[in-house]
Amino acid sequence: MKQKLSITMLMISLSCMAFAGGIVTNSNQSAQYVRMLARDASTSIDAVYYNPAGLTKLADGFHFYLSNQSVFQKKTIENSYPYLNEKKYVGDVVVPAYPDFYFAYKKEKLAIGFGFQPNAGGGSAKYDTGLPSFEIPYASLPATLSAMYGAGFCTEYSADIQFEGSSVFWGAQLNASYAVTDIISASLGARMILAKNTYKGHIKDIMINPQHAVINPSGGLMSASQFFTQAGNATYAAMTSDQEVDVTQTGTGYTPILGVNLNFNDKLNIGLKYEFRTKLELENDTKKDLVVPQFTDGAKIRSDIPALLSVGARYAVLPQLRISGGIHYFFDKDATIEKAPGVKKEIDGNMYELSVGGEYDITDKILISAGYLYAKTGVGTGYQTDLSHSLTSSTVGFGGEFKVTEKLDLNLGMLYTMYTSDARNGSYTMATTQVVSYKETYNRTNIDFSIGIGYHF
Repeated sequence: MKQKLSITMLMISLSCMAFAGGIVTNSNQSAQYVRMLARDASTSIDAVYYNPAGLTKLADGFHFYLSNQSVFQKKTIENSYPYLNEKKYVGDVVVPAYPDFYFAYKKEKLAIGFGFQPNAGGGSAKYDTGLPSFEIPYASLPATLSAMYGAGFCTEYSADIQFEGSSVFWGAQLNASYAVTDIISASLGARMILAKNTYKGHIKDIMINPQHAVINPSGGLMSASQFFTQAGNATYAAMTSDQEVDVTQTGTGYTPILGVNLNFNDKLNIGLKYEFRTKLELENDTKKDLVVPQFTDGAKIRSDIPALLSVGARYAVLPQLRISGGIHYFFDKDATIEKAPGVKKEIDGNMYELSVGGEYDITDKILISAGYLYAKTGVGTGYQTDLSHSLTSSTVGFGGEFKVTEKLDLNLGMLYTMYTSDARNGSYTMATTQVVSYKETYNRTNIDFSIGIGYHF
């Protein structure tokens, strides 16, 4: 059976493209994180993001940091819908550039930190054989026509379906930290989120092979829209006509951030951070839409970033060996994430993560590190779709740091994520009112390479 189904998506869904963290939040925000996965008690420059109150432990002066990550995901979706040409869909996500920038200035008890990073979204995905949600309506045409006109009336179809999108939620944050005592430091900050999604694509050249002696005497593939027009079915003719979509969504949100750092001695440091929920509303600027509108011009859709509580500790077991651990709790149920204007996605519970990592100084200039992170999703099957799903996962990371000079540090890291597959039962109602059930299964893997450079004076 001839098939031309190609879906290209660049960050089509925030939930789908969150690389490390909650269903929306990207927590992989430094090379140090990638190499050890537990940075919640950091007192280094990446504390701008992970532990703002810990910035008071920096040396007096200016601190700069720039890192980049290259992320590669493989997503596998299996669907048992009986009329699909393909039962297994494999998508490759590629993120060659994922940058983070941090700046901090420390003077005695006061520290000011600035960060700029992609807090949500990022990447590109390509499904060379399509996705079930795109293909099922057209895969059902042969069975629908055969039910209407007689068994074997139509047995083949083909379609050219392409969809491209881009999505990135950039975050610019500013923190002020103050050492209240030698033990306690506190921080207050805020992040501004600048969100932009773009969607472009088309559905065209939908072909079927009706065995109709007058309209299609050859019995070969012909335009579905042409067939339905001649058959007097205007609704089907419109639905199978060539369609395009061209939409931009934009929005701005703000995140208050509170932090506390507890430094008991040279061995033990504890960091706490709470990020409030970011209320975010995206507005459509629609130039073209499908026959059944998906992006009404001017319509607004909520896409909140859930609140986050993180608690971490670092303990120096030996002068050259430090162990870190962290707990991250995402208040997903309190966030409003809509799949359509006014239609909230189902979220059964909140997500949490547990992480542990260690660093060991081989020499005064070289250290190595490794870590493990377990993420337990709480969304439930009502949240899952082929475009947007959240899975429980286990991640391992490793890498190291090299002190190039007294002022310049180089960090390298790599992580690998293994996901626990999930499935949901669904159904599709055909035009003949027949309800066809299916099972859809989701799985993926993820690998991340990182490099970061820090400079202070």
